[in-house]
Amino acid sequence: MDLMELLQGQVGQTLLEGMSSRTGQDPSTTQSALQAAIPMLMGALKKNASDPEKASGLMDALMNRHNGGLLDQITDIFGGGSVNEDVVEDGDKILGHVLGEKKEMVAAALSKQANVDTSSAMEILKMAAPVVMNMIGKKATQHQVSDHSGLAGIIGDMLGSHDEAAQHGSFIERLLDADNDGSIVDDLFNMGRKFFGR
Repeated sequence: MDLMELLQGQVGQTLLEGMSSRTGQDPSTTQSALQAAIPMLMGALKKNASDPEKASGLMDALMNRHNGGLLDQITDIFGGGSVNEDVVEDGDKILGHVLGEKKEMVAAALSKQANVDTSSAMEILKMAAPVVMNMIGKKATQHQVSDHSGLAGIIGDMLGSHDEAAQHGSFIERLLDADNDGSIVDDLFNMGRKFFGR
């Protein structure tokens, strides 16, 4: 299962329904926000994986906590009209590690481009982060990745399997390195659309 497959069929429907229920947004709006959030999170993780200091902690998290098990529990976590609170809290911690002080700026960018309030954008990021981490962790385990260059390569391959994904890395670096001036905010939504072929 790759990220495209994850958002298709019953699994994707359950994921979107859970996110929509928690945020109060309609599924279409939630999907637009999620489609911008996923490649952005992957790009941010790739940036972290390329840094030997940050990669060590990321590798540990992927191998031990986010190794793909969550993907088999999507219905339990996101179904039934509520989202597992522990998963959301975990997502908040992931965002703190991966985005740092840029977390609020990223949520604001999603808010603007997906036409949702900032609170909903942040919740979508929190819910998407563990899913993305488990997708990457599952791939890393399958390919027996053991160092930061291998991890960055795996994430790059996942991004690179989609049209125009080569641009994603530079978009992400500009977003995370920006001085909160909003200069690349408009790239974010377009990046998500390109990633999902829309």
